[in-house]
Amino acid sequence: MATQSPFSWAAQALPQALSGVRPPPWLADEALDRLVLFLNHVLKSEPEAMRRLARHKGQRIVLVFQQLSLGLQATPAGLFERHAGEGFDLRLTVTESSPLDVLAALARGDKPRVHIEGDVQLAAEVNWLIDHVRWDAEEDLARLIGDAPAHTLASLARQALVALRGFVASRAPAAGGVPS
Repeated sequence: MATQSPFSWAAQALPQALSGVRPPPWLADEALDRLVLFLNHVLKSEPEAMRRLARHKGQRIVLVFQQLSLGLQATPAGLFERHAGEGFDLRLTVTESSPLDVLAALARGDKPRVHIEGDVQLAAEVNWLIDHVRWDAEEDLARLIGDAPAHTLASLARQALVALRGFVASRAPAAGGVPS
């Protein structure tokens, strides 16, 4: 007998409740600036990624999800800077309609569905970055609290992620389209 999650009401109500909610423009702008700083922090830990991105200096990438858009431009140093101008060399549009669907795909370890438009070679480099560059959260945490506590917290986080992936996999629709 399949049991229903006690939070299934939230999965249905949340998208409807948040459909008209938009953060103030300054908050969205600051959040995107912080995202670019985070991406650059992660890129700095991978010299090969920076070399590959530097080959595309000046090229513009636009990431789009629903009404949110982030323009990035590759720098000669192999990092990203925000680009607010018109035009793009590569446009990646997430085709999932719900943020919950995107999060579920990420929790399963999948990439969300994306419509790709523009430079194929740049798209291949972005795909390589996504496949090969990882944030070492444990290393960053160790700088703050030490190696042993960081290792313990990272181990707990990995266990929680495995449990979350298992839960998402068990809730995925079966071949007939009905959740198990």
